Amino acid sequence: QVQLIESGGGLVQAGGSLRLSCAASGLTFSRHSMAWFRQAPGKEREFVAAIGWVVGNTYYTDSVKGRFTISRDNAKNTVSLQMNMLKPEDTAVYYCAASQQLIRLETRAYDYWGQGTQVTVSA
Repeated sequence: QVQLIESGGGLVQAGGSLRLSCAASGLTFSRHSMAWFRQAPGKEREFVAAIGWVVGNTYYTDSVKGRFTISRDNAKNTVSLQMNMLKPEDTAVYYCAASQQLIRLETRAYDYWGQGTQVTVSA
């Protein structure tokens, strides 16, 4: 049974930082692209960042470029999202996702999802 378990969310002031982590089990982690999505109240789930199984292959949505960094540790089956210079518009539930495909931006390309972790950024 595949499990993706996110941690690290919380409340932070604008300009602050948070680090999200996702622990994966039940899948061949090194053969999956990993991604972070987020969903704000009343909005659709949107792509944030992804990392392929090829080291160094990353992709970010424009609004987080230069502020967020995605990384993975294949030895520990974890993927992380370092979020700096947070803004109130970053407030959302953040989801970890895994795909057997190369990096994709669409939610339908991802086979497995975590339960999400809340990130709240106050002004």
